[in-house]
Amino acid sequence: MRTKKRTFRKIHREGHSSLNELNITPLLDLVFVLLVIFIITTPQLTNSLEINPPSGKPPPAKPDAPKPKINRIVVDDQGQAFLNREPVTIAVLKTKLQQMKSADPELGVVVEGSEEVDYQNMINVLDVLQQLDITKVGLATEAAGGRP
Repeated sequence: MRTKKRTFRKIHREGHSSLNELNITPLLDLVFVLLVIFIITTPQLTNSLEINPPSGKPPPAKPDAPKPKINRIVVDDQGQAFLNREPVTIAVLKTKLQQMKSADPELGVVVEGSEEVDYQNMINVLDVLQQLDITKVGLATEAAGGRP
């Protein structure tokens, strides 16, 4: 039996040479569409938290106005809260601040935490202030010399 020997030739066509180049036009279209979607959705993702930054000018002084009483809340290393140097629990703190706010709607509070305080204890105090809608809140910090 005689077998035919088949020969395979490489066929080179001029029309197939363009397949070696990658057409990036659809990819660019996709990138531009994604960019437009990103640009449209980004402004909607901004946080709507209202902040009143302090101005560079001090408020005008009123010589006849009494000095406002600033209440001081200190949270120590063990998580104990003190309102004007009097130890209180979070529930008692809320009650006392509520009474103070009813007497003075413009109640001012300074919150100070010791260096080793558990952060959750500070959050508990700040949550009470937020629940009572006390907006004049200051956070005490230490200067470089170690004095508040």
